[in-house]
Amino acid sequence: MNRFVDEVVLQLSAGHGGAGSVSFLRAKYKPKGGPDGGDGGRGGDGILVCKSNLKTLSHLAIRDRVAARDGEPGAGANRNGRAGQNARIDVPPGTIVSDHQSGERRGELLEEGEEKVLLRGGRGGRGNAYFKTAHNRAPRFAQPGEPGEQLTARFELQLIADIGLLGRPNAGKSSLLRALTAARPRVASYRFTTRTPYLGVFRRHDRDVVLADVPGIIEGAAQGAGLGTTFLRHLARTAAIAYVVELGSDSAVESYRLLERELATYSPELVAKPRLVIANKLDLDPEHMELSEFRRVVENSLSNTRVVAVSTLTRSGLEDLRTMLLQTLDEGLER
Repeated sequence: MNRFVDEVVLQLSAGHGGAGSVSFLRAKYKPKGGPDGGDGGRGGDGILVCKSNLKTLSHLAIRDRVAARDGEPGAGANRNGRAGQNARIDVPPGTIVSDHQSGERRGELLEEGEEKVLLRGGRGGRGNAYFKTAHNRAPRFAQPGEPGEQLTARFELQLIADIGLLGRPNAGKSSLLRALTAARPRVASYRFTTRTPYLGVFRRHDRDVVLADVPGIIEGAAQGAGLGTTFLRHLARTAAIAYVVELGSDSAVESYRLLERELATYSPELVAKPRLVIANKLDLDPEHMELSEFRRVVENSLSNTRVVAVSTLTRSGLEDLRTMLLQTLDEGLER
């Protein structure tokens, strides 16, 4: 299986234009024919193409450079050079391309089949036939082709999901994703089982809802600790965020507050998104004592923040969770 890659830097080059030709007609009865040098062909462009079958940038990570073909030079008998072949760069939906040096955004593709010309090929040079005038009937010069555009490009993938699942390591996000959807992320009882984001889809009231399971967040994640900022950016396109907090460990409130701090440090815009708090592993709190205290703290700390309790082991609360996820998503889409 290809490893998950969501950031790549590549050297990109459009093709150079072909040179114009210096040529003169030489025929049996025209020993001093006029100029007949053709134009050079245009260099190939660099074109981004969105392909929904791609889920990662791993196919680009094995390359250092992508270059379009140069245009061919012109020739005698007014023959123009052939244009250079374009370089088509396939990327998954949600890919942003920027200038690696300046940070300027150069392109963003979101939908299958969408295309964007990222770099323009150089124009082909004019052949000497173009420069013939009444005062200069035998020009002995032609234009060189123009260079194509070049760019050190940074490709960054931001997964496209409706709701992001955010929690500490081993909070049960992957198990929850498996229970709610057909996704099959890796599940185990040790920290950092999830090292790549996973997407899953569940259907509710004739609507598909896409969930993203982001790797576990530890203290300092907003500054890059653990898997940190590498994956927090995948929440940028979500309409809402669902915190997943583990019950039965006497640290549910602490986990919730840590997630709030890290998200606020990383991006105030993400904190402003509608959120739902999922109290997971309800089977570890059979008397619901920790749940009651947790619900009181969360609902008093932020208005319009709801808590739903579930257990993937007993599958209790999953239907209520699907309903509340859809409601939270609608709130995000209305903003």
